[in-house]
Amino acid sequence: MKFKLSIITSLAVVFFFSCATNPFTGNKTMAFVPNSQLFPTAFAQYDQFLTENKVVNGTKDAEMIKRVGQRIAVAAERWLNANGYQGYLKDYKWEYNLVDDKTVNAWCMPGGKIVFYTGILPIAANETGVAAIMGHEVAHALANHGQQRMSAAYLQAGIAIAGNVVIKDEQSLNIFNQSYGIASNVGGMLPFSRSHETQADEIGLRLMAIAGYNPDEAAELWKRMKANSGGQAPPEFLSTHPSNDTRIANLTKWAPEAKKEAAKFGITSFRE
Repeated sequence: MKFKLSIITSLAVVFFFSCATNPFTGNKTMAFVPNSQLFPTAFAQYDQFLTENKVVNGTKDAEMIKRVGQRIAVAAERWLNANGYQGYLKDYKWEYNLVDDKTVNAWCMPGGKIVFYTGILPIAANETGVAAIMGHEVAHALANHGQQRMSAAYLQAGIAIAGNVVIKDEQSLNIFNQSYGIASNVGGMLPFSRSHETQADEIGLRLMAIAGYNPDEAAELWKRMKANSGGQAPPEFLSTHPSNDTRIANLTKWAPEAKKEAAKFGITSFRE
């Protein structure tokens, strides 16, 4: 019993002392891997990715990606400074690259390294659509979602190891091992991932508005995403992302608040 208690206590102590604060929500988040270790690794992986893929340079689209990214980053810094988080971005090294690939996707690594695939540009349709995607990706970096996902994976593995140490009865151990993976994914990791996507949508909407892009376009972007998917998607509870309909409804609901937030920074009209 003492041994079991020591494992639980150790996990609780690690969790308590390995937390960071999300500046956009004020909530404590898991941070088992500090950014001082995570960022350099992410930067190296990003550089390696660029050497192995066809980066588009010098085109109008490539320049647009960089322009929009810089505007969103400036909007983020303005918001953070205005809300008492001066210096929050000191270790971020923003970079925005367009990669020639038909995949309909964009992503951001911890510390601000962003890739857009050319395959997503037709669905973005215009610069404001790109800003909606960019705001979402920048939001992932700002909220340290990569750090949290890695921490959650460590926690998931730690609980699995603890269960195998604590449970001595072979039948009970087999039941635990068979059920824990499914239960921890469907009941833990997948909802955790969906919450990150929803949070990035909301923060990104705010950032694109402060950068001067109309947040109403974000819901239109996801209508195009839905049309492009042809309705093919797993049930939301089995997905890492909210459903298209959920995102459209959320973005439509949040757009007026994003405009109010932008108005605090003197932004009352938006780029065409």
